[in-house]
Amino acid sequence: MSLDRAVMAFAGFMVLLSLALAHFHSEYWLLLTVFVGLNLIQASFTGFCPAALVLKRLGVRPGVAFS
Repeated sequence: MSLDRAVMAFAGFMVLLSLALAHFHSEYWLLLTVFVGLNLIQASFTGFCPAALVLKRLGVRPGVAFS
C-alpha cells in the first residue's frame, strides 16, 4: 500500500470512527470529523499532511502525492 492510499484509508477510518463515537457517546466527536475534513482540504493545497509524515516514519512506501 502506498502512502497516498494509506493516508486516505486513515482519514476514512477516522471519519467513520468519529461518526460512531458521536452516535454512541457524544456529539462533540463530530469535531474530529471537521478536523479531518479541514486537514484533507489544506493537504490538497499545501501538500503537507501530518498523517503522511507519521506513516512514512512507520515505513509505508512513498506515493505520488506525499513524498
